[in-house]
Amino acid sequence: MNDVFDPTLFGAVFVTLFVIMDPLGSIPLFLGLTGGRTNRTRARLAGQAVLVSLFVITLFAIVGQQILRFLGIGIPALQGAGGLLLLIVALELLTDRADEPAEVRDVNVALVPLGTPLLAGPGAIVATIVFVQQSDGIADVTAIAAGIVAIHLAVYLSLRFSVGITRIIKESGIVLLTRIAGLLLSAIAVQLVADSVRGFLAEG
Repeated sequence: MNDVFDPTLFGAVFVTLFVIMDPLGSIPLFLGLTGGRTNRTRARLAGQAVLVSLFVITLFAIVGQQILRFLGIGIPALQGAGGLLLLIVALELLTDRADEPAEVRDVNVALVPLGTPLLAGPGAIVATIVFVQQSDGIADVTAIAAGIVAIHLAVYLSLRFSVGITRIIKESGIVLLTRIAGLLLSAIAVQLVADSVRGFLAEG
């Protein structure tokens, strides 16, 4: 069995990505970003966001090193871009400037910032690339693939069942969560930018 699947590596991949992607911690952010939408729409956006994240992380798992090397992009630049993008979204949440037509908002929220960089952010991408770099043989590859799929399943279940919370806290609660989400996102954004600066200084 260990010739085709490494359970230890699977556990390492799952736990690492679980800590980075934080499925439970994403619930208030998800509810805040999808405020004003129906529960059915929120469920659909949860699925779309997870699919986008799965696609991005899988893409970087397969050709991540080649993409970054070809474009001349370092990890600090990736962190800085993700931080700035999240900061823009955080400011919109904190200042009520996220009021746009429903169709456009649905697409934007599912792709950015939920799918990326919130779920498939610099941390998850870097961790995935490192695991792939250290892999050796089919057992490692299948363990990494299974770990990536498993964590995205956990994220989907977390976001999908968070929809039920809206029946308890109502829209007024969503407004409060929106402000909290803005604060959390701004803190995450500042941390990413700080990590980016430290990375550039270390390279210099």
